[in-house]
Amino acid sequence: MNDTSSRPQPYRSTPVFDETTLPAALRREHRTKQGVWGVIRMLEGQLKLVVLDPPGEAVLTTDAPGRLLPDQPHFVELVGRMRMQVDFYDRPPEF
Repeated sequence: MNDTSSRPQPYRSTPVFDETTLPAALRREHRTKQGVWGVIRMLEGQLKLVVLDPPGEAVLTTDAPGRLLPDQPHFVELVGRMRMQVDFYDRPPEF
């Protein structure tokens, strides 16, 4: 049995979004707040994460979530059908 009590837990999560409900605000440049880490968790399908600083791109899948650093500018692009959720942490999350 694994003890998860010491692992960081999200203090907030977004609703589950799909390709039709993904907010426009997430598709344009935005950032996490100071002191807040984000994890984009794919429940189904794929999503492209574009990070602006430092520059980089990744295709997120159910096996490859996206990690966002505090105050990191980024946006997402649809790849096709998907379901995703973002978890927010007040300390670095574990994968």
